[in-house]
Amino acid sequence: MMSKTTLAAMVGAGLMVANAGTALAEDSTLVRVSSPHSVSETIDKLSAAVENAGAKVFARIDHAKGGKSVDMEIPDNEVLIFGNPKLGTPVIRDAQAAGLDLPIRVSAIETPDGTIILYRSPVAFAGAHGLPEDHPSVVAMTGALKKLTSKAAE
Repeated sequence: MMSKTTLAAMVGAGLMVANAGTALAEDSTLVRVSSPHSVSETIDKLSAAVENAGAKVFARIDHAKGGKSVDMEIPDNEVLIFGNPKLGTPVIRDAQAAGLDLPIRVSAIETPDGTIILYRSPVAFAGAHGLPEDHPSVVAMTGALKKLTSKAAE
């Protein structure tokens, strides 16, 4: 069972993302992919692509549903948390604090212009942990995320 504190944190995070249009536009570490599908359909497609690629889905968080549970409305906003230990473990081995950014989190949010897929560039979080851009796992994650989010947006 989820604690009230955890739910409040999830709702607060959802509200920040939903209301951060200006901040999102200014954050160059975020990769954006437009999706012609609803938020839920986009995350469904992403989840299937992740599993078909041999990675593991760890969690799916529906921020709008969390908001409704406390009588607050926000636009659709879901996060998929997933990873592949073959890629993530070498990153964490080389920079243990990178475990704060792994497994990967990809968000699909409803905007006035349609559904947007968002994720933090692996190069950005690698740099924040002192890893080089050309770290083999970072390069592989970058390519994998591009393929997976493209499949979700097809």
